[in-house]
Amino acid sequence: MVTTSVGQIPEKIEDVLDMNMRILVVDDSSTMRRIIGTALKEIGLKNIVSADDGDAAWEVVKQDEIDLILSDHKMPNMSGEEFLKLVRESAEYRDIPFIMITAESFKENVMAAVKLGVSNYIVKPFSPVQLLEKILKVFAARRK
Repeated sequence: MVTTSVGQIPEKIEDVLDMNMRILVVDDSSTMRRIIGTALKEIGLKNIVSADDGDAAWEVVKQDEIDLILSDHKMPNMSGEEFLKLVRESAEYRDIPFIMITAESFKENVMAAVKLGVSNYIVKPFSPVQLLEKILKVFAARRK
């Protein structure tokens, strides 16, 4: 049992997660990118890069080794859904875990993202513990 500033976690985080993994945070709001980054740092994940829309995120994915994508759903230029589609259609990047973050919990948005292969979904606002739980679920499922 690991006790961190984010509370009780049912297993050792390090047994499931590479704490040095490279995480791409994509959101058109600089405030939201900062909030997500702070939540990740509270969890102990500090290797974070960010982008302000799907276009910029796609360039990061192509130029950097990304282990996890946390992307907003609604963004200008290229939405999170369009970015997810690009990632999943790419032979090189299709296996990167992708968690969609949204302010809307509309069933049709969730279902569209699921059809495109999203790894998990989280609705704003969320706590660092909720974010960690989603990340742990994604990586635990990959280990099976």
